[in-house]
Amino acid sequence: MAGVVLENISKSFGKKEILKNINLEINDGEFIVLVGASGCGKSTLLRMIAGLETPSSGNIFIDDKLVNNVAPKDRDIAMVFQNYALYPHLSVKDNIALGLKVRNVAKCEIQRRVSRAVEILKLEDYINSKPKELSGGQRQRVALARAIVREPKVFLMDEPLSNLDAKLRSEMRSEIKKLHKKLKTTFIYVTHDQTEALTMGDRIVVLNNGEIQQTDTPGNIYNYPQNVFVATFMGANPMNIAKAEIKNEILVMGNVSLSLSSLPVVIKNKSDILVGVRPENIVPEGSPLYPFNLIKFEAKIIFEENLGAHKNVYFKVGESEFCAIVDSQISLSQSVKFSINPRDLYFFDVDTKEPLYRIVNFSI
Repeated sequence: MAGVVLENISKSFGKKEILKNINLEINDGEFIVLVGASGCGKSTLLRMIAGLETPSSGNIFIDDKLVNNVAPKDRDIAMVFQNYALYPHLSVKDNIALGLKVRNVAKCEIQRRVSRAVEILKLEDYINSKPKELSGGQRQRVALARAIVREPKVFLMDEPLSNLDAKLRSEMRSEIKKLHKKLKTTFIYVTHDQTEALTMGDRIVVLNNGEIQQTDTPGNIYNYPQNVFVATFMGANPMNIAKAEIKNEILVMGNVSLSLSSLPVVIKNKSDILVGVRPENIVPEGSPLYPFNLIKFEAKIIFEENLGAHKNVYFKVGESEFCAIVDSQISLSQSVKFSINPRDLYFFDVDTKEPLYRIVNFSI
């Protein structure tokens, strides 16, 4: 096992700067997820750790060793790709063993490692099958097994579940987490999927435009976002954000208002502010929680998305479109009364987009 340290890493292709002064310390045995939209630089960062790209500036350390000029094959890492990269003419067993044979590992050691990997990933029934005979999930397990037999210090995974359907992605998330617990090895996992990041990572690194926006645990990333980008990017449904005005200690956001008498000076002294609330914290009339909330308003429903157990409903608050998550059994009219508990509000600076204050101890 090994830790990984990225020190002032930048990367440019010609005049285009892809990564800007990245500093990150990944602990030995940690499962860390790099998440961000397409083009944010997360895969480029992973490829630099693997040695497939060279930093324009900065240093990369694996197990306290500077590896900037170390060839990929000598970095003691294993990489799992999005497209599996299996040889179609080889059996599962031979695909898993191929890398070891190329390195002239002894036959008895190859057998030991392959048997262990096959057992861990439950591939016993498929060892003589060819890749075309396997499902997407089975192929991904073969790719993982091929990485396991290397017994590397660090596993690198670049969007490994992107080609799977929703059900298989969910199953494979669990498999990979179980694998990490068994191997106790450092995992660095790249994804654009916020659900994968929140459910899999010990810590999450949120990237945007080549810069780290926040590095923290899933709980802190979700509950204490460090800026508006993280707040609106992380979560199955992004945080609703609207611009609000403050007049005579009253916060006004469309037809939603809140007295600021109990809030700190940092907010009272602002004339404009950004207010955020998670979709699950907007409660419709008819919900058992509704009578206990303090901020009540009425909104015209624009459209609904029925997702089975719940549905997303969309409406306007001022100039911003909001989403609320409600029980699918609740029948909504065209105009609905909603409420928000003040404790669930977030406040961000209009210019810096950084948090000002969150009402965590508001007394009802």
